[in-house]
Amino acid sequence: MFLTQLSFLSQFKSFSFGRRFLSLKVIMSNLEQVSSNKCFGGFQKVFKHSSSELKCEMKFGIYLPAKSEFGKLPVLYWLSGLTCTEQNFVTKSGFQRYAAEHNIIVVAPDTSPRGCNIEGEDDSYDFGSGAGFYVDATQPKWSTNYRMYSYIVKELPKLIESNFPVLPEKKSIFGHSMGGHGALVIALKNPTGYKSVSAFAPICNPVKCNWGKKAFTGYLGEKEDDWHEYDTCSLIKKNGSPFADILIDQGWLMTF
Repeated sequence: MFLTQLSFLSQFKSFSFGRRFLSLKVIMSNLEQVSSNKCFGGFQKVFKHSSSELKCEMKFGIYLPAKSEFGKLPVLYWLSGLTCTEQNFVTKSGFQRYAAEHNIIVVAPDTSPRGCNIEGEDDSYDFGSGAGFYVDATQPKWSTNYRMYSYIVKELPKLIESNFPVLPEKKSIFGHSMGGHGALVIALKNPTGYKSVSAFAPICNPVKCNWGKKAFTGYLGEKEDDWHEYDTCSLIKKNGSPFADILIDQGWLMTF
């Protein structure tokens, strides 16, 4: 599926800016490079920054193919699942080989706010730290920090587009499990912002599963009508799909 997504994006040709982006100097003063490693001719980097949406320090990985030194490229956002950080996709998937081949910049953010010192945020694997569920929390305890929907839709793309050689109009999104849920919901609610969306084993109907019920109750409250705004099946049932094709890859032997 990753190859399909990359092949789709690679049809968009970049335009040259000479060697303007060779040094990739960042514009925003709060963006700090954590690591940089040569990888398949490009660079796999990790940055941290102070998030205005989440009120904490956040990290994200970004892969920059060799051609990003000379011009802007399409960008693909990856959303990881429960318990993950920005490191899981970066270190375990091997996506860099294909991103380099197809000249796609890939951004992999963390899955939740970190270090907010909210009572109970580290008590379970499926709620709180590592489990932001890509929603904007409305419950007072969580609403200040747990705004992953707005972080992914608004703040992070603005940060990326201001500091890296991406084509904003050639932006797509995909993810796995909780991240697949996030990718689908975000694309369905913002169809003009993304060229394509796909997902690996996503939580497509969280209002009907224990993970979703727990997260939505905690972040959004007891009113189930509010939950449906972050449920893929509910959104498609209500509005249809603005995308001609959505690729979902599901393993039949999964136990969830």
